[in-house]
Amino acid sequence: MTAAVELVHQIEKLPPIERVKIVDIVMRDVMRPDADIDKVWAQEALRRWDAYKKGEVKPVPYEEVMSKYKKS
Repeated sequence: MTAAVELVHQIEKLPPIERVKIVDIVMRDVMRPDADIDKVWAQEALRRWDAYKKGEVKPVPYEEVMSKYKKS
């Protein structure tokens, strides 16, 4: 059995909150922040906000957006 498979078996025995903590630690290690990507997203957010304030885009109600993802 590989070390990864053995580790997964051990993790599966833990309480859910401990498993979530492990996922969080692993994700933080894998998904390191990228300043360039953060800058691009900040610029995009400002562009969208400006378009909204100018009336160039129509807001969509939360309920309408979420209704697309509700299970039938």
